[in-house]
Amino acid sequence: MTEKSALPDIKSMLPDELSAALAALGEPPFRAKQIFKWLNTPVSSFEEMTNLPKALREKLSERFTLYAPLAERKLVSRLDGTVKYLWRLYDGNHVESVVMRYEHGNTVCVSSEVGCPMGCAFCASTIGGKVRVLGASEILDQVLYAQADSGLRISNIVLMGIGEPLDNFDNVIRFLRLVNDPAGMNIGMRHISLSTCGIVEKIDKLAGLGLQLTLSVSLHAPDDETRSRIMPVNRACGVDTLLAACGRYFEKTGRRISFEYAMIRDLNDTPFHAALLAEKLAGTGSHVNLIPLNEVPESKLRPSTPETMRRFIKTLERKNINVTVRRKLGPDIEASCGQLRREREKK
Repeated sequence: MTEKSALPDIKSMLPDELSAALAALGEPPFRAKQIFKWLNTPVSSFEEMTNLPKALREKLSERFTLYAPLAERKLVSRLDGTVKYLWRLYDGNHVESVVMRYEHGNTVCVSSEVGCPMGCAFCASTIGGKVRVLGASEILDQVLYAQADSGLRISNIVLMGIGEPLDNFDNVIRFLRLVNDPAGMNIGMRHISLSTCGIVEKIDKLAGLGLQLTLSVSLHAPDDETRSRIMPVNRACGVDTLLAACGRYFEKTGRRISFEYAMIRDLNDTPFHAALLAEKLAGTGSHVNLIPLNEVPESKLRPSTPETMRRFIKTLERKNINVTVRRKLGPDIEASCGQLRREREKK
């Protein structure tokens, strides 16, 4: 395991910060542009930046760090081409990313933390808790290296992997600005979705930034009793308070909220839950994404039956709520996040 260097992480620097750092070294402005371009490719050392003078490369290696992840495992689905990566980070910790193919383009699901502090009962990512947050560069590298290794051009990003993105707010926002920069990967905010368990004060803070990304809220139950059983975050801030924050987010950004709802047998999939969810979301213009539960060996929770899913959908549709069922990609490689890392940590 390697200790994190005290030197600045150059790949996490925004363009203006990089320009200021290079100017302080007496370098002309165009050098910062050259280096930023390199940093948005999967380079693992300054020596690979071949159009820079050797003296500058040496200067950079003395003053900055440049980390690169290692793809410790790579699984490719024979069914739909989904690619799952287990990345080994500089300190020996691991995170996961998944590349998914869609008709509208290729999407990468990235992690924002090593482990997760939220404790959701149905999720493999949170078993063992949070180890640490990821730096902006470590999130960006998941996109860069997944694109390079898979050979698939990434056009969409979802922050739905291991970790709670709003728990790592500053680094996640820095990542978003880096990946959105026209001189970098130039992935538009409307092609990025951020998933949160519902940290209300951070939702309001995010709304204040006016970013045009899609906010996906992991709701999973419409009442406090049920949600608190499966999502500890709800004990600090109930469903109605969360939905009020979502309303403020929509008012400030004009971006429709997407609510994620994992269908758990006999827990949150009853007629009562369907009717209450329909009542609370009616007229909000929001979208509900029903998710067939991915079974986790350490959990006793099981997915809803197909018939229960159909009844649940009809209840929502009667209230004119836009509802879809998430297509399960990569079922033969356990493409849901957290499972590969969990296997590795057990070993």
